[in-house]
Parts: sequence; structure tokens; C-alpha cells
Amino acid sequence: MAMVLRYVDDNGHVIERFVGIQHVTNTTSSSLKDVIDTLFSRNGLSISKLRGQGYDGASNMRGELNGLKTKILREQPCAYYVHCFAHQLQLALVAVAKKNIDIASFFATANSVVNHVGASCKRRDLLRGQLQEELVIAFENDCLITG
Repeated sequence: MAMVLRYVDDNGHVIERFVGIQHVTNTTSSSLKDVIDTLFSRNGLSISKLRGQGYDGASNMRGELNGLKTKILREQPCAYYVHCFAHQLQLALVAVAKKNIDIASFFATANSVVNHVGASCKRRDLLRGQLQEELVIAFENDCLITG
């Protein structure tokens, strides 16, 4: 579980910071709430100043009766829930890709390339070196738009 917090400090300033990543073996809303409480306590933060929370659409997160969202809202009604935008974007992309053969093929190919290049430091360095050479040539030939 990764946690990025945006909260209001004693001076009324909104603060956003990465708090940490915590391995969890139990993903029930109660267990996750305990982990959040521990992380808050360890970092000197207070739920009373929490103003937002965002998760994927899993029922243990957004459940209206016992989800993590609801447990936090009971304690802090100002901690509004927003469905994670990145997850929404991923879901939309997957839905589109499934219906379009060309898009699905593109992402399958891109995934294979990333896996192939990323699996080897040598391949990654070769690719970076080639890109650097191409950028230098483009810059020297005034073919590169810079800002």
C-alpha cells in the first residue's frame, strides 16, 4: 500500500507528501485503516486534518457500509473520496483497447518492447546511447525544436 498525503497544517497551508509504502498481507478495510492510523501516528499526522482520499474501485476501499472510505469519513467527514484518476484512465484505456484490434496490438507490442529492453541493463544502455546520438545529430542539423 502506497500512501501520499495531502493535509492542512496548523497554519492552514495544504501540504502534500509521499509518506511511504507499507506491505500489507490483509486487505480488509479494517486492516488497511489500522495501517493508515499507524502511518499517521508514526509521522505525527492527524486524521482530523485529512481532506481527501483516493483509491481504486475495489469494494474494500469504496464500500458504502464498511469500506475504507466510509471508515475514514466516519472519523473525518471532510476527507472527501475521489476515485483514483490513474485507475479510471487505465480502466478506460483497457475498455477501448479490447474493442480495437490495432490499439490492442500496439499495446501488446509496446509491452513486449518494454519488457525486452527493461530486462537487460546492457540493452537499456544501448538504447539510451543510440537515442543520445540521434538527439545530438538532430540538434546539430537544427532539426530539433527546443524551448
